[in-house]
Amino acid sequence: MTLDYQFPKDFWWGSAASATQTEGSTNGISGATIWDRWYKEAPNRFFEGVGPDQTSDFYHRYKEDITNMKAIGHNSFRLSISWARLIPEGKGDVNDDAVRFYNEVIDELLNQGIEPFVNLYHFDMPIELQDIGGWENREVIEAYADYAKIAFDLFGDRVKTWFTFNEPIVPVEGGYLYDFHYPNVVDARRAIQVAYNTMIAHARAVKLYHEAQDGKIGIVLNLTPSYPRSQNPADLKAAHICDLFFNRSFLDPAVLGEYPDDLIELLEEHGQLPETKVDDKDLLKNNIIDILGVNYYQPRRVKAKEHLPNPYAPFMPDWFFDNYEMPGRKMNVYRGWEIYEKGIYDIMINLKENYGNIDSFISENGMGVQNEERFIKDGRIEDDYRIDFIKEHLKWLHKAAEEGCNVKGYHLWTFMDNWSWMNAYKNRYGFFSVDLETGERTAKKSAEWIAEVSKQNGFND
Repeated sequence: MTLDYQFPKDFWWGSAASATQTEGSTNGISGATIWDRWYKEAPNRFFEGVGPDQTSDFYHRYKEDITNMKAIGHNSFRLSISWARLIPEGKGDVNDDAVRFYNEVIDELLNQGIEPFVNLYHFDMPIELQDIGGWENREVIEAYADYAKIAFDLFGDRVKTWFTFNEPIVPVEGGYLYDFHYPNVVDARRAIQVAYNTMIAHARAVKLYHEAQDGKIGIVLNLTPSYPRSQNPADLKAAHICDLFFNRSFLDPAVLGEYPDDLIELLEEHGQLPETKVDDKDLLKNNIIDILGVNYYQPRRVKAKEHLPNPYAPFMPDWFFDNYEMPGRKMNVYRGWEIYEKGIYDIMINLKENYGNIDSFISENGMGVQNEERFIKDGRIEDDYRIDFIKEHLKWLHKAAEEGCNVKGYHLWTFMDNWSWMNAYKNRYGFFSVDLETGERTAKKSAEWIAEVSKQNGFND
């Protein structure tokens, strides 16, 4: 049977999750992260006061969850290791219980024919390392390099696809610019230092991996195309600068091994360059990634500034552009995010034309919806809206593949409903729903749909 949308051979069908959002920080012996600290200090900043202590209990129910993954056609799954679980204070002794747990998870995935993709850092700094400055402190780069090497040595015999960071721009934005993650700093100079040191840590891990391992290592970036309001030069410049700050500040050093000249010039002009070391440049240049994970949820639309920035206010990326709300845009009203499926194609074409057509895949894409219980029929959530969302994105991804983009797969965020940082369980994203009282998992309609898609390696319209 010929399908309308047939995907390349050996395409990765799966989903992604993170340790903090699924394992539960009170399960097993583990060190505390910035999330445990912040929840303790300010539970009011978390939706309905729900913190990271139990989450969806993957820690105890991973066998059931992996069996469910297999049942809906997963051939790959991205998880993260909790640094604070594996090395409870961020450096020092390894926690044997964590080694046992991650070994069991990896082995179970492999037994079910699901390839584990392992990410080393997903927003979850061990609190002892945050207390000495987190990514502002180069000591933490050394601790991260040691952690990465330990993880490679422990699990690299079976895990052949690794990622250094997930969405490294998010801790920068949330923790150091816009006050939506701990440590709640608003200071662009510190934000830029955090971003820079993160990429040095990334390059250190890539170097260590290539020296001793035989798989592939990359990074997961949330790429958000910056679309100008118009073709007016002022709007085009605004979109370009926005792209430099929020995409190319990580994409260029990761894939090309260097920062864009115009980003360096802009930061220099405003006295915002980070502190660097002599060897950093060569480290970045010589340790580029093998594979890129792309998280895509929404576009960013911008226009030239309506008003000049307040010269007495803190320096911000927003000095150079305003957000633009396009009339008539399609919205996910629960998240306040625009739905623009073509963005996934535009990202892939950009990677093909400007980034050597690097091996890449959609490592996250998804639709969070509130109060999904409204859509229960005969015991199942009929999430046709999620099926439509995935299908329309996949059509554009298919077009990119047809046009020669080196796209290897599609992972949904996420496999089952999970705890979502400050939003807790407000918006549900999973193929499976999770009953917060009992922990029971129930397949949604989208689970049945994706099972058929992955079985056929494609779908009909």
